[in-house]
Amino acid sequence: MKVSCLQENLAKGLAIVGRAVATKSTLPVLANILLATDQGRLKLAATNLELGITCWIGAKVEEEGATTVPARLLGEFVNSLPNDKIDLALTVRTQTLRLTCQRYAANIKGIDAEDFPLIPTVADTPTVALEPDLLREMIGQVAFAAAADDSRPVLAGVLMSFRDNSLTLAAADGFRLSVRTAAIEPPAGGAAPAGLDVIVPARAMQEVARIAAEGKDPVEVTVTPNKNQVLFHLSNVDLVSRLVEGAFPNYQQIIPKEYKTRAVLSTGDFLKATKIASFFARDAANIVRLNVIPGEEELVPGRVTVGATAAEVGDNLNEIDAVVEGQPLQIAFNARYLTDVLSVLTATQVGLEASTSSSPGVVRPVGVEGFTHVIMPMHVAR
Repeated sequence: MKVSCLQENLAKGLAIVGRAVATKSTLPVLANILLATDQGRLKLAATNLELGITCWIGAKVEEEGATTVPARLLGEFVNSLPNDKIDLALTVRTQTLRLTCQRYAANIKGIDAEDFPLIPTVADTPTVALEPDLLREMIGQVAFAAAADDSRPVLAGVLMSFRDNSLTLAAADGFRLSVRTAAIEPPAGGAAPAGLDVIVPARAMQEVARIAAEGKDPVEVTVTPNKNQVLFHLSNVDLVSRLVEGAFPNYQQIIPKEYKTRAVLSTGDFLKATKIASFFARDAANIVRLNVIPGEEELVPGRVTVGATAAEVGDNLNEIDAVVEGQPLQIAFNARYLTDVLSVLTATQVGLEASTSSSPGVVRPVGVEGFTHVIMPMHVAR
């Protein structure tokens, strides 16, 4: 293999695929990145057997070939080089890759590309094609609510529900639920799926969102016929992920159908007040207390107070004007859960709905359809 490419392009490609490198594995080759010539370009690939990312970068190919080299060492070396042309040459007999850039040179010992796992590609018509900005926004508003551990694998994933003209993403960790629905167009040359539900690991979805931030072309999503893998095809990048087996909980049952109190307030003010209260909540089981107070007359607005009390360090109380319908309400939430959801909203105003201090709270952006977030309340002594 004899290839030359720009340091900037190689560094960018390594950063994309490096997120799929296995950190702990009994297979040494999984700690490596595959470098291979492919139709006049340089292909980079990495996998941890659950997630695989392949990226193609522009290159001048003099000799075809392939090898795998340690991801961390390669990335650190390339990132430290000046922004200039890098020459890569492989000595096949010793599987040693020589990299030269200006007056810098290195020999990195690798493992034969034959030992690298095959990352599948999907040749079928894509299930759906989505605008990158829309997909990234949807993932950003849902994936954070997935469970952080794998004790219940289904909850560590994001449900993708394809219907005739819509896609719904949902994630829940037992304490909160985030649901986002958007209208979709059927892919070119194909029909939108009539009904398909798959669960994608949240980490894979977050990687898709990160990569989609760079692209302008639609993201093609393809579910394999046996429904055990999903492939996201982006500009010059393919991401393949295993699907989580199991049934996602019926989240529609969790969303309250009615409320007794609703407050509409500024998203920015609510987020700021919650963040300030969270400094005090750190020492009090992360509990913030909300007091929703209706206006006494038509000209006097209602208000919401957001506060936290920690016996050891002190207390804090913040007040926000709000339009309040219904009864007064006192309710407590986990501070991080509130800041997480308020941070991903783009609407200037947000509605908070609940019925009692022990019933779930529902957060919805005002004037924006398709997003619902449910947070379970925390029980506190009066």
